[in-house]
Amino acid sequence: MIGAELLSSQSLTVGWLIYLPVLIWAICRAPWVELFSDSRRQHLLFGTVFAVFLLWMVRRDFDTGVSYHFIGMTAVTLLLDWPLAIVGGLVAQIGLVLLGRQDLLAVGVNGTLLILLPVLITECVAIIVERAQPRNPFVYIFCSGFFAAALSALLCLTLSLGLLWYDGLFAMPEWLEDFIGYLWLLIFPEAFINGMVISALVVFSPEWLETFNRTRYLSAPWKDDDPKS
Repeated sequence: MIGAELLSSQSLTVGWLIYLPVLIWAICRAPWVELFSDSRRQHLLFGTVFAVFLLWMVRRDFDTGVSYHFIGMTAVTLLLDWPLAIVGGLVAQIGLVLLGRQDLLAVGVNGTLLILLPVLITECVAIIVERAQPRNPFVYIFCSGFFAAALSALLCLTLSLGLLWYDGLFAMPEWLEDFIGYLWLLIFPEAFINGMVISALVVFSPEWLETFNRTRYLSAPWKDDDPKS
């Protein structure tokens, strides 16, 4: 997460111009009728938002104005689908703003990098996996869970660093050339957390996953060559 003091006014404006239209689109596409009529989905949404809020509260704040925390949006996207995932991420951001843990002016940039980007990557990977129509649930867990989370963390980190370098208000560390080596220490935990959450949901509560095709993944394979008794 990036503080507003490290971003130029141009970057802050562009962040809002990207974040707000997508947020409005997500609000319009969210299944509000089904949500208000199904208490189970309401509890799932509130619990997920609260879990993301707590995950973002467990962070390391640096004196330079940046902070590091796990993202967790891959699991949220697979759990709620992309419209509610974006709305839930906004609610978690508002909670951080109210507690003084995030700058209001930087909500657009941080929302774009930490919410929209992971949701986009996860949704694209999930669509590719669904088009392939695999029957093994481990393909869904690994590709949509572990791989999408790892790719999201990689792009979020590199784009955030690139934005800070472009604005020139952040003093780049001297060990920047070793940054690639440190990336693995950040990417693997992100992939592990999201992948383990998705694995547990597939095993114990697959009906909670909006993007999981239970009919194909969990039904017994039919064989037309079974011998008749």
